Amino acid sequence: VQLVESGGGSVEAGGSLRLTCVISGATTSRDFMGLFRQAPGKEREGVAAIGHDGSTDYSDSVKGRFTISRDVAKNDLYLQMTSQKSEGTGKYYCAAGRGGGLVRTLSARFYNDWGQGTQVTVSS
Repeated sequence: VQLVESGGGSVEAGGSLRLTCVISGATTSRDFMGLFRQAPGKEREGVAAIGHDGSTDYSDSVKGRFTISRDVAKNDLYLQMTSQKSEGTGKYYCAAGRGGGLVRTLSARFYNDWGQGTQVTVSS
């Protein structure tokens, strides 16, 4: 499975960006997908996740501002980010996971496949 992120860039605080993750290769119908963020000097954290059933989960830091969605036919993943804050700066990664009896999760350890990431810089 290969994942390629795009859509990162620079944005002012309060602005919006939309990340796209193009997924190729063999995924299963039970796969869950996630978007993670790694700020400089910090650990990678789960931002948003979506299950095969379309259910979603968000970290408290982005709830109400970010929306994760997927196009099942294209096997693409999207993250719409609005009202960006300076703490939103970091490299954003998309990931695919399966198994473990999970529908979706924000925990990175359950993900099997990762993209290379795309940088997002939020200026205040």
